[in-house]
Amino acid sequence: MLKTRIIPALLLRDDALVKTTRFDKPTYIGDPINTVRIFNELEVDELVFLDISATTDGRKPNMKVLEEIANECFMPLAYGGGLNDFQTISDIFRIGFEKVVINSACHHNPELIGQVARHFGNQAVMASVDVKRNFFGGYEVWTHSGKKNSKMKPVEWCCHLEKLGVGEILLTSIDREGTWSGFDIELTKKVSDAVNIPVIAHGGAGNIEHIIQVVHEGKASAVALGSMVVYQQKGMGVLVNFPDKSLLNKNLL
Repeated sequence: MLKTRIIPALLLRDDALVKTTRFDKPTYIGDPINTVRIFNELEVDELVFLDISATTDGRKPNMKVLEEIANECFMPLAYGGGLNDFQTISDIFRIGFEKVVINSACHHNPELIGQVARHFGNQAVMASVDVKRNFFGGYEVWTHSGKKNSKMKPVEWCCHLEKLGVGEILLTSIDREGTWSGFDIELTKKVSDAVNIPVIAHGGAGNIEHIIQVVHEGKASAVALGSMVVYQQKGMGVLVNFPDKSLLNKNLL
């Protein structure tokens, strides 16, 4: 097991695995079940699946696909997308997922977080916080797969989520997502310094050095990877993979 959690973050669009750039232009990657089998062989510690269209399409999670994923997967699983009520979330846990990832519902139904945390434990609740810089260079939190501006500031919002009962935060830089250009260190450090729960940095990883930097300088507790684990390299074809664990462990405390 790695000293610092390195988590593949896989994007679903209903029943297909896709990859986006800055939350736009989803490109087909492959079948999620086959991808899970590869990650089983690679012995990754944890997987996160995010359905990027469930909330914007106003539909429930694809339980058939998620149940197949849970039955195939050997490691802990988290799922987000279309989670707006306690019953749907309970169904996600029932089929074998250990965590739920809540984003848009945190804004319009914040009581849901406390309800889930009380029933399943704080460690089972991950808040997804998607952040974009505005015209003036400030940070703002966006919802609905980056389509709606909440006008909330990420530090204040993450502190509020912690008080509501969230166990960890998946912090995504929309500007960096899928770009291979490195994490937003400033954003990650501001949030990590402000909260007492784990912050998972997401968006921009292009190499192991980026991972090391966001942990040491950005104070991230864990790192989520997208493009790096589904492509060979930037601009090259699909190849499900995982960074060299021995190199990661050597550099991550």
